[in-house]
Amino acid sequence: MSKPIYVLSGPNLNLLGVREPEIYGKATLDDVRKLCEQRAAALGRTVVFHQSNH
Repeated sequence: MSKPIYVLSGPNLNLLGVREPEIYGKATLDDVRKLCEQRAAALGRTVVFHQSNH
């Protein structure tokens, strides 16, 4: 079994898709998580996804 891929998203990334979508786009952090999980699955891997504002 392979080790998971860890993705740590930092401060304010929970606001993706909400805060200034004309600059940052309309994709949410959940959309990014899903893309990461799909790509990891295609490679036979798993993702541990976490976001923190601290």
